Amino acid sequence: MSQNAILINRAAVLTLWATVVAERLGFDHEEALTLAKAVTGLTAQSKGRRLGIFKPLPKEMKKARARKRGEVFHVEILGRNVPCINTADGLRALNKDAPIEPTSVEKYLEGKFADALQRVRDTMRDLAKSFKTEELADKAFGLYVQFRPVVPEDATGWGAKGELKLDRMRALANGKQSSQRQGERRGGD
Repeated sequence: MSQNAILINRAAVLTLWATVVAERLGFDHEEALTLAKAVTGLTAQSKGRRLGIFKPLPKEMKKARARKRGEVFHVEILGRNVPCINTADGLRALNKDAPIEPTSVEKYLEGKFADALQRVRDTMRDLAKSFKTEELADKAFGLYVQFRPVVPEDATGWGAKGELKLDRMRALANGKQSSQRQGERRGGD
């Protein structure tokens, strides 16, 4: 496989992309890691339910889990409302009632991407920087859909690896930059 493609599953790609987007939107690295982990978990739950892998919880379980948890608030990242809490270490997304540990998310990304982590992170950062923050906040998940690895959409694709093509992300960033330059020449914003 070339330097421009990595064989990896979508969950790792979504986690890294959500981290980069959250950082671009102003969250520090550790806050962004926890938000990304929560986004990936929420996305997996939705897909798992759609595919019949996870069954919805009975209403009684949902009510028990929705009990009062202190000062919980929500942050929207990639179209997902992530439950969060402020801790002594900063904002942390929650997994059930517990704050997510950023070190565990970083280790997960290091394990999945190995030597390619920094190269992929840099490519994602370049893509994120090609958008104004407000525009990125609105389009981040749609961008992910355009560059994520291709895997079967049914249950056989659950956890499957596909090619993450860095050139695709670069083309999205370059296309955005090209259209911005054209707008500037025409007097647009």
